[in-house]
Amino acid sequence: MAIATLAREGMRGLTHRAVDRAAGLPEGSTSYYFRTRDALLEAVVRRLAEVTAGDLGAVPTSAPGGLDGLARAIAAVLERWVTEEADRHLARYELALEANRRPRIRELLSDTGARLRDRVVDLLAAAGVPVEPERAADLVAYLDGLVFDRLAGARTARGRADDFADRVRPLLAAMAAGGPKPASTARAGNRAPSARPGRQRRAGGA
Repeated sequence: MAIATLAREGMRGLTHRAVDRAAGLPEGSTSYYFRTRDALLEAVVRRLAEVTAGDLGAVPTSAPGGLDGLARAIAAVLERWVTEEADRHLARYELALEANRRPRIRELLSDTGARLRDRVVDLLAAAGVPVEPERAADLVAYLDGLVFDRLAGARTARGRADDFADRVRPLLAAMAAGGPKPASTARAGNRAPSARPGRQRRAGGA
């Protein structure tokens, strides 16, 4: 109930009493197990990490259909995340903002993200697309953006007709073909040299 309370009431509304009321428990029940608010927040983060890892862990590494099968399997997870499991991810966004003020929450969320990236590396490798962790992180960020867009962004009014597979498939195909490169690689490579001539031309009165 703490996750649902956080999603519904926001960070300020997540209190021991609010969780007690939502769960139909006697007042003081939640504080018996989680004495402080920090302890309650950490418990929420750990539970979110557990169930999210379970979702990706359920995606078979030997999904039939190669990349297309993997795209459809990932899309099925994303569709659940924006429908019956939407509260979990709305709560996660609340925690992501709170992490800027609470180093312990940031640490826990970072650990969770690292485990998710490792799982994505395994899924891609099983589909014949060996990638570096940084490129797996790019994919995770893209998937998270799709979920955010449906829950809190421009597409919140759209129904379930959105086909996540159609959005995931092209990126998987691009990664299999050797692109796109991570942004940090591009900055370290081609972008920086091209910026200097531009500044020189402006200095010359172009």
